[in-house]
Amino acid sequence: MHPVAFDLSGVTVHWYGILLATGFMVGLWTAGRRGMRIGLNAEDISNLMLWMFIGGIGGAKALYVINHWGDDSFKNLFMQRSGMVFHGALFGTTLAVWLFTRKTKMPLWATFDTLAPSFALGHAFGRIGCFMTGCCYGKPCDLPWAVQFPETHSTHPVHVHPTQIYESVLNLALYASLAWLFRNRQFNGQVFAAYLMAYAVLRFAMEFFRADGRGSLWFGSLTSGQGISIVLLIAGGVMWYLLSTREKIEPESSEEQ
Repeated sequence: MHPVAFDLSGVTVHWYGILLATGFMVGLWTAGRRGMRIGLNAEDISNLMLWMFIGGIGGAKALYVINHWGDDSFKNLFMQRSGMVFHGALFGTTLAVWLFTRKTKMPLWATFDTLAPSFALGHAFGRIGCFMTGCCYGKPCDLPWAVQFPETHSTHPVHVHPTQIYESVLNLALYASLAWLFRNRQFNGQVFAAYLMAYAVLRFAMEFFRADGRGSLWFGSLTSGQGISIVLLIAGGVMWYLLSTREKIEPESSEEQ
C-alpha cells in the first residue's frame, strides 16, 4: 500500500488516479483496434470514450454514495478519492454507450462486443490502484501470499487476502478469453453477454474473500456486489438467448473478422 506516487510542484499525484487513467487509455487503444477490424469508425470510438468516461465516473460515484448512504455526509462520500463502485461504473458506461450509439447510429451490439474485453482489461489496472490505496481489502488469512498493510490501515497488523490482486489477475484472464471470443463470435452481443455472465460469477465469488464495507446486505445475507452479480448473470443469460438468433453473424462476415 502506497497511495501517493509523487508530488509535482505541490500537487499530490496518487497511484489510484494513474492506474485508473492507464486502464482507461489501454482499454481505448485495444477497443479501437478491435472496432476497426469489424468496420467501426475509429473517430466514433474515440468520441465514445469521453461519454464512457463521464458515465463511468458518474455511475461509480453514484452507486458508492447509495451503498454508503447514512455512513457520512453526502459531500464526504462523493469526494472520497477511492470512493467508487465498479458495478456503478458498468451501469453508467452501458447507459453512455446506448445513448451514443443512438445518436451516431453505430451498431449497438457490435459496439458492446468491441468494448467488452477492454472493460475487463481496464478493471485489472483499476484493482491494482485499489491495492496501492488500500481499499477493497480482504478477510484475515494465514496463506503464504497474505499481505499486511501499513500501520495506518484499519486491518493492521493482521494479514489479509490480497483480494485486489486476485481480481486483477482474474480480470486479465477474462480479457484474454473475451479477446479470443471476439475473434470467433457467432452473433453480435455474444462477447458482451459472456462478459456480464463471467464477471458476475467472478465477482460473486470474490465477495466471500472481502472484508471492506460495501453497504447494506440484500435480504440479510448477500452483499450488494453479490446481489448485483445475480442480476448481471441473469441479464447476460437472457441477452445471449435472445441475441443468438436475432443478431447472428453470417459466415462470410465472421471470416472477414
